[in-house]
Amino acid sequence: MNKTSWKRGELVVLILYALVFYAGIIHRSLQLSHDYSGKLFGLRPGWLNGRFNDVSDAQWRNFRGNLPILTIVFGLFTLMFNTLRPYYRLKSVGISVVWLMLSLTYLSYLHGACIIFILTIASINFLLVKIFAQTKYFSLVLWTFNVSVLLCNRIYEGYSFSAIGQQWAYLDNFRGTFRWQICFNFVILRMISFGYDYHWASHDTRFDQEKHIQRCKICTTGKTCYSLLQERSSRNFSFITYVCYLVYAPLYIAGPIISFNAFASQLDLPQKNYSVREVAWYGLRWVLDLLLAELISHFFYYNAFAVSYPL
Repeated sequence: MNKTSWKRGELVVLILYALVFYAGIIHRSLQLSHDYSGKLFGLRPGWLNGRFNDVSDAQWRNFRGNLPILTIVFGLFTLMFNTLRPYYRLKSVGISVVWLMLSLTYLSYLHGACIIFILTIASINFLLVKIFAQTKYFSLVLWTFNVSVLLCNRIYEGYSFSAIGQQWAYLDNFRGTFRWQICFNFVILRMISFGYDYHWASHDTRFDQEKHIQRCKICTTGKTCYSLLQERSSRNFSFITYVCYLVYAPLYIAGPIISFNAFASQLDLPQKNYSVREVAWYGLRWVLDLLLAELISHFFYYNAFAVSYPL
């Protein structure tokens, strides 16, 4: 038996093993979920053929429950943005102001008065970056501050206004519908990204744009690659653009994370690397992913088993 035949046979065996293994896992999971459905915590009547739905995970339950309003809000955001931008010929600063106002409105719904904590921490980080960007202590200061904030958010569970003073205690009744410290993990990453982009821009990057365009496979086709987008926006470090980057509504809860320079560059020049068809296909994939998550939560009660132990 030659080497190619051996590898083909090995692949067939592995595929058969995987099929048998996952078939067994699925069968056993379905059986246990059915047998213990009356004893598990966090199950609610579902929409699929009278089955229960596992909504025992708090983050998934909040996301699923707020999905209709999120869809409406982001639809309105997109419509307003695409209407205002060409009509008023908005550039970087104008677009930042529009997105910031819309995003802060969205955050007010999510976190209520707790946006005060978000803006305060973001402002302190901005000042530290501006002060220490050109010093040798920059990385130490940036990481120490952000890691400390992350730990304090965890320890004090998002803080309370009553701890600041009893005259502010009434604000604890307006904490919104979603815990701000959960979403703030992504904001921490964005604050670090802004800090390093500003730090590197403060030094000589020696970026040769002409040579880059000649050598880059994407730029030679007339499109703009990720690296060139970042370099073109390496001087746009205003406070308004910075806060807009941190709380940009479509990416606020779940990302994905992009660097500050890449974000700022698209305020002036929207991306042209993906066609409408490709974006629509991406949206369809997202819908299919959501449907798959719904199917799993209706048939396999994994998280409910985890939070219900011992039965």
